[in-house]
Amino acid sequence: MTQGPLTTEAGAPVADNQNSETAGVGGPVLVQDQLLLEKLAHFNRERIPERVVHARGAGAYGTFTVTADVTKYTRAKFLSEIGKQTETFLRFSTVAGNLGAADAVRDPRGFALKFYTEEGNYDLVGNNTPVFFIKDAIKFPDFIHTQKRDPYTGSQEADNVWDFWSLSPESTHQVTWLFGDRGIPASYRHMDGFGSHTYQWNNEAGEAFWVKYHFKTDQGIKNLTAEEAAKLAGEDPDSHQRDLREAIERGDYPSWTVGVQIMPVAEAAKYRFNPFDLTKVWPHADYPVIEFGKLELNRNPENIFAEVEQSIFSPAHFVPGIGPSPDKMLQGRLFAYGDAHRYRVGINADHLPVNRPHATEARTHSRDGYLYDGRHKGAKNYEPNSFGGPFQTDRALWQPVAVTGVTGDHEAPSHAEDNDFVQAGNLYRLMTDEEKERLINNLAGSISQVSREDIAERAINNFRQADGDFGKRLEAAVQALRG
Repeated sequence: MTQGPLTTEAGAPVADNQNSETAGVGGPVLVQDQLLLEKLAHFNRERIPERVVHARGAGAYGTFTVTADVTKYTRAKFLSEIGKQTETFLRFSTVAGNLGAADAVRDPRGFALKFYTEEGNYDLVGNNTPVFFIKDAIKFPDFIHTQKRDPYTGSQEADNVWDFWSLSPESTHQVTWLFGDRGIPASYRHMDGFGSHTYQWNNEAGEAFWVKYHFKTDQGIKNLTAEEAAKLAGEDPDSHQRDLREAIERGDYPSWTVGVQIMPVAEAAKYRFNPFDLTKVWPHADYPVIEFGKLELNRNPENIFAEVEQSIFSPAHFVPGIGPSPDKMLQGRLFAYGDAHRYRVGINADHLPVNRPHATEARTHSRDGYLYDGRHKGAKNYEPNSFGGPFQTDRALWQPVAVTGVTGDHEAPSHAEDNDFVQAGNLYRLMTDEEKERLINNLAGSISQVSREDIAERAINNFRQADGDFGKRLEAAVQALRG
C-alpha cells in the first residue's frame, strides 16, 4: 500500500478518524457519518464462515522440484523433466477443532498442497496419515458429527466418538494411528504427509497407473506425548503456526522428500485387498516408494485471512496426466470440497490471488456472481463462438476406467484379503514396547470416559480382533481406569 492520506473505501480522504460526527458537542451520532457506518459495516463482515472441518490451519508458499524422471508414468508438464520447479502453497490444519482451537491436540493433520502449474492448478488434498477412518463418503457427515460438539451438551462426547468407531470396524486402523505416538506431531515441520487416496497417472502413450503419494519430512519425525501436548496447548495455542512462520522467517526452510507408489492398472482387480480402500495402505514390499521430487516451503503469507483462510483446495483440480480413482471417499470429495468453497468463500473464490493460477491464465465462460472482478471485459460468454474465445482440446485429462453391472448402493468389490483389522494389527506389532504402552494408555484414557459398558466393550473388541495382546492389554487398562 502506498503512503498518503487515509481514505474511505471509495477513495475519498478522511479528515478525522478519531471522532464520529455528532449533533453538537455531546449530541447523538449522525447517520450522515458515512466513515463510521462504513467501518462498522465492514467490521461486521470481515470474517467468512470457517471451514466445517480443517478450520484451524497455517500455510506457506514454496517450491516443488522434480528430482527423478517419471515421464513413463505421467504426462503432467510440471513433472516433465528433472530440475523443473513449480510454485506451491501448502496449508496444514487440524480437523475437528474450530478456528480458535489449539494446535497441539490429538487429531489428524491436513496436508493440502496446491501446485501452480503451467497447465492450471493441481491440488493434492491429503493428511499426515496414509489412511482414514471410513471407506465411503456417505458416512463422512455422520463421522464428523461424532467428532464435533454434541448438539445438546455443546461438548465433544466420548459416547458419540466411541459409539461410532466401535460400530465402524473399518476405523480401527486409523484410530490406532491416531492414538499412537504420531497422533500429536511436535510441529507441522516434523510430520510426514500423504495423498492418502489412490489417484491415476497416465502417460503420453495412454497407459494408466494407480499411484499413492508420500511426503517424507526431511526434519525428522517428532511427536508430543499427551502430557506435553496438554501443557503446550494451554501455554501457546498457536504453537504449530508460530513454529512454521518463525522457521521460514529465519531461513530454516522445511522440506519433504516426495515419492510415489505405482501400481499398473491391470494389477488392481486381482490385488489381495481393494487398492481403492482408504482405510488401508499398500505395503512397501508390494509397491516400493519411488522418490521423484523435493518440496520446500520458503515464503510466509502476507495476510493469514486472505491467503490461508480464503485459500481453497479441491481434489477435483487435476491437470493433464493426473486423475481420480474409484476410491469412494475420493469420489465424494470431488463434489464436497468445491461445494464447500462456493458456500464459504463464494462462486468466484478461484479469482482470489492465492487461488488463481500463477503460471497460466484461467479462461472460462463463467460470469458475474459475488466478487466477480470483470476480468472478461467484453468477451463473448459462450462456446463455441467465432470471436476468438477459448475452445476445447478434445483430449481428456485422464484415461477412462471400465465399468460394468447395474446401478445400486453397492459395497466396494471384495478382494481375497479385505479385512478391517489386519493392518491395524500389523501396525501394532511394528511398535516398540514403549510405543505400545503409550498407545494403550492413550486409548484407555479416552475409552474409559464413555458412559455405557457396551460401547466400551465394542471398542475394545475391535482392537482385540486386530491383535490379541492389543485387546487384552487395552481391556485391562480400561478396567483399571473405570474401577
